[in-house]
Amino acid sequence: MDLMNMGKAAKDAAFQLAVTSTEQKNRALALIADELEANADTILAANKRDIIAGQPAGLSEAMLDRLLLTPERLTAIANDVRQVIVLNDPVGSEVDSKVLGNGMSLARRRVPLGVIGVIYEARPNVTIDIAALCLKTGNASILRGGKETFASNMELVKVIQSALEKAELPAASVQYIEQPDRELVSQLLTMDDYVDMIIPRGGAGLHKMCKENSSIPVIIGGFGISHMFIDATADLTRSLAVVDNAKTQRPSACNSLDTLLIHESVAEAFCPMLLATLGERVTFVADRSALPLLQNAPKIRAAQEGDFDTEWLDYVLGVKVVANVQEAIEHMRVHNASHSDAIMTNSLDNAEAFINSAGSAAVYVNASTRFTDGAQFGLGAEVAVSTQKLHARGPMGLEELTSYKWVGKADYLVRN
Repeated sequence: MDLMNMGKAAKDAAFQLAVTSTEQKNRALALIADELEANADTILAANKRDIIAGQPAGLSEAMLDRLLLTPERLTAIANDVRQVIVLNDPVGSEVDSKVLGNGMSLARRRVPLGVIGVIYEARPNVTIDIAALCLKTGNASILRGGKETFASNMELVKVIQSALEKAELPAASVQYIEQPDRELVSQLLTMDDYVDMIIPRGGAGLHKMCKENSSIPVIIGGFGISHMFIDATADLTRSLAVVDNAKTQRPSACNSLDTLLIHESVAEAFCPMLLATLGERVTFVADRSALPLLQNAPKIRAAQEGDFDTEWLDYVLGVKVVANVQEAIEHMRVHNASHSDAIMTNSLDNAEAFINSAGSAAVYVNASTRFTDGAQFGLGAEVAVSTQKLHARGPMGLEELTSYKWVGKADYLVRN
């Protein structure tokens, strides 16, 4: 596989996509959605091969669920693509328009970024999300998925490229690195002549490797420990339902709950409720402050060094008792609160203290962390959930996949 040729083809495709009309891009998206449904049997058969291969490899139940495609999930993915069609195309829109004193009209016009390289693990739906959002914003993409979903991704990319050709757009608008060799990832990270942005979606190791080895700007997306703080003023019964949702609705998702912090004044009342609701499904990793209150749990162990820095992606929950909102915030600050964090409270002061102090891309008051999602935010989908502070933060939808150029218009104006 020649990555340089892929890069050249992607750059050429990006040049064409940058001037492609919204109507033609939407036609390609509609064809992708239709082709997904028309080729459902082939895609699901490929996904079944991935699932069978993953079982002897020791993948957890939660991870296998993350890999799994069902007819219902595939239909939902196709419908997500159709949702992108109805979203406004940001390319070409102008912001901050003004007329200068010299008569020049000046504005910032949104333009595509160019070529985006995305390195990701598991979740075959990510392949479609990235392709759809990049296409809508006139960006070409080079994708490298995990080996766990290789067969699924190969079929999905075939569908995408077939739809692109039917829409009279270059198939190289979406390309896939077919070999699992990590050397190819290292090579991709240095192709700054062709690739304009790298987005890694995976664990801390992948993010670290990309940051340390890339000569291309990197947007960190997807990793971060998600916390929830049960304040002294919280409605405990209603809070319990939110904890349950955040932890168990889809534990393999990056916005699922990793650490529960409980105010000491309600811990004795809340922990038995927690056991009754989650005890049979969740393994508790308890700090010494919480261990006595959870000792009757069917599955429990004492927290060890590094546990509160672990993104579980499984039916595992860290638990700690804290003295107040300030101690909760300090724990989060130390333990990588950069993704999605929530407070359950009936105190406006504590809610504002939490919002202002949490260093997270998304902060919630009395709501589940599971809402950090492009579709839930009305963005259609997302190419990643950015946890850094420059360019884009939180779910990266259409606008976050654009940059801008300054456009000045005048009547043969010269500078004095």
